[in-house]
Amino acid sequence: MAVSRILHRSSRASYPVVVAGDGCYLVDANGKRYLDGSGGAAVSCLGHSDRAVVDAIKAQLDRMPYAHTTFFSSEPAEALADELVRHAPAGLERVFFVSGGSEAMEAALKLARQYFLEIGEPQRKRVISRLQSYHGNTLGALGVGGNLARRRQFEPLLMQVSHVSPCYEYRGRRPEETAQDYARRLARELEDEIQRLGPDSVIAFVAEPVVGATLGAVPAVPGYFRLVRDICDRHGILLILDEVMCGMGRTGSLYACEQEGIAPDIVCIAKGLGAGYQPIGAALVLDRVHDAISRGSGSFQHGHTYIGHAAACAGALAVQRALRERGLVARVRGLGPRLEARLRERFGGHPHVGDIRGRGLFWGIELVEDRATKRAFDPARKIHARVKAAAMQAGLLCYPMGGTIDGERGDHVLLAPPYVVAEAQLDELVDKLARAFDAALPGNAGS
Repeated sequence: MAVSRILHRSSRASYPVVVAGDGCYLVDANGKRYLDGSGGAAVSCLGHSDRAVVDAIKAQLDRMPYAHTTFFSSEPAEALADELVRHAPAGLERVFFVSGGSEAMEAALKLARQYFLEIGEPQRKRVISRLQSYHGNTLGALGVGGNLARRRQFEPLLMQVSHVSPCYEYRGRRPEETAQDYARRLARELEDEIQRLGPDSVIAFVAEPVVGATLGAVPAVPGYFRLVRDICDRHGILLILDEVMCGMGRTGSLYACEQEGIAPDIVCIAKGLGAGYQPIGAALVLDRVHDAISRGSGSFQHGHTYIGHAAACAGALAVQRALRERGLVARVRGLGPRLEARLRERFGGHPHVGDIRGRGLFWGIELVEDRATKRAFDPARKIHARVKAAAMQAGLLCYPMGGTIDGERGDHVLLAPPYVVAEAQLDELVDKLARAFDAALPGNAGS
């Protein structure tokens, strides 16, 4: 193959060329098939060859592919907004379309700041989020994110944000604490940080209901988000939930926050919104946030060239209709415990598996050198990279990451198969992951 002119994610890697998608599989130029056990990065919830979605995009391209939103709205954008609002948590009545998750977070942050300007509280300029969170790679989203390793080299360019502890039960909950005690301790930490900054200086608290890439499918303990919601309400702070990875049915409800019994002020979605068929994301916003802007300056001072892209909205509308009409969110709820059972049966006693956690079809496996002490592998060993390479060799796509504990130490594997995955493919996923662990983990420990 000729030298690639692409600035790839890694200049030291050699990437196979993908040429076809077939349901839950991707096929490279050599004909090798890979079971997509992670949906890319929890994106491809309908697999890679959904005819209805492809046809919807093609039909829209035949009618009109693109019109700039300073001149026009479009039928698919209006229909998609209606569809999203109809099934959204209570109060989320407006939709701002973008091209992906990072853009959705940027929009949410700007919306939150402008809201307080419009209601006469310009002193509010601080944001609080959590360590080991990931909210995107653009500068605003990166600034809010709590992955120290990703932030470090860009720190001089980032906005000032406070970070509190994540709800990370495997490593954060003390032996003497109940889950409720742990939730209350984290809530006090958030309250203390708000008081330190000054309650009337804080715009928003930002969090992922189930933490994705950086921690590896970590759900909060019961009651945590109810406490967070109460704190935000008492201090007039907006709650921004990042459901870019965990939303749109991935955890077994359309919005992950439904399982927490709360509704946010702004929620960001992407990935499963369009299932990878076109780039799209969105921020859904409370009516009162929109109304404050409408009564004030009259316009949200933000935008991108491709917001509300007609073909992308047509594709996403077909995806959302597929989720609803084919009962796929309920299917996720049914398949989730079956995937969990397979993972626990195969890896629950593995000497290098410290924790298995997740919801729906969103699961993380934390790898450790020593189960008893939870000691992580030396980061220099790059265990996550070895697992990824071994899995690809076995014909499996999974999503391993390093820096699970603090941005430097710790390794995990994220699994997020398509919602259309068959039970036999769950067996294939687990078998191939076991082969990858055999090849990549020290001592050829097996499962």
